[in-house]
Amino acid sequence: MCIEVRIGKKMIFDFLSEYLSIIIFFFLSLFLSIGFVAINYLAAPKNPDPEKLSAYECGFEAFSDSRIEFDVRFYLVAILFVIFDLEIAFLFPWSISLGGIGLLGFYSMMLFLFILTVGFIYEWKKGALEWE
Repeated sequence: MCIEVRIGKKMIFDFLSEYLSIIIFFFLSLFLSIGFVAINYLAAPKNPDPEKLSAYECGFEAFSDSRIEFDVRFYLVAILFVIFDLEIAFLFPWSISLGGIGLLGFYSMMLFLFILTVGFIYEWKKGALEWE
């Protein structure tokens, strides 16, 4: 029984010595997050003016119900932006390392760009890029 207690204490000590900094960081970040939200809730002004409630960049008037149906074109434009933004993110490292990757790297990127171009043409023909 005495050996089990010593082993248990040693295991706890080993655990704390390895993970204590992570546990402290977790509780500190949790405390700061809750604190910042609470301070913002208590200190923020609660009197919105008409300028604050006016339509901003999205073009919608301010509304009280968040369950209003949005036009699916907003989501489609966002998805298309993400797709072509990721394409650019792959092009930068490829262009920098082009001298070292050889013909296989070049042709694999050309295949990648061809597939994206075919997808772009398909979306264009389907009218996904037209805004009415």
